[in-house]
Amino acid sequence: MTILETSNTPVGGYAPDFELPGIDNQVHHLSRYLRNFQAVGVISLCNYCPYVNLYLGRIKNIQAEFAAEGFILMGINASEITEGRSTSLASMKAFAQQHELKFPYLWDSTQDVSRSFGATKTPMAFLMDRHGILRYRGQIDNHPHKPSSLGEDYLRWAIAALLKGEPIPVPETEPVGTSLIWRI
Repeated sequence: MTILETSNTPVGGYAPDFELPGIDNQVHHLSRYLRNFQAVGVISLCNYCPYVNLYLGRIKNIQAEFAAEGFILMGINASEITEGRSTSLASMKAFAQQHELKFPYLWDSTQDVSRSFGATKTPMAFLMDRHGILRYRGQIDNHPHKPSSLGEDYLRWAIAALLKGEPIPVPETEPVGTSLIWRI
């Protein structure tokens, strides 16, 4: 595993615009989502990450819970190779079908977008307002091993506050998960 420096977009800074291919064979542009939604969430994902598997149900629930209020979630996979498994759009498509993902799942094959956001772990959440300003970054919640547990639901709270026009109670947390595997 190689750890590389990231650009680390700060909370309050502009999120990096991107054009990435998705499992739907379309190119996805952040700027198009910002024009059509009140809030956009990006979560760094990887098909083989045990933490992603712990969070998949919660991620899908968050998308479903806030979709009608103008929120969309996207997954971005930037991991290189894990335990002899390579990442490709085909493997991502199979993963999305197996787990019945209902949100765009995008491939950051160059890893540039993930570096620009400052992603370091999978999963790691980023939340932007409709102007492209990063309003939250970090953990989805503080109870990865206990999905039904009461705890600090950081991403859910951030989305709810943003959609209501209120200050986000905790705008940044330290991500918990598996380190992204960077290409050398």
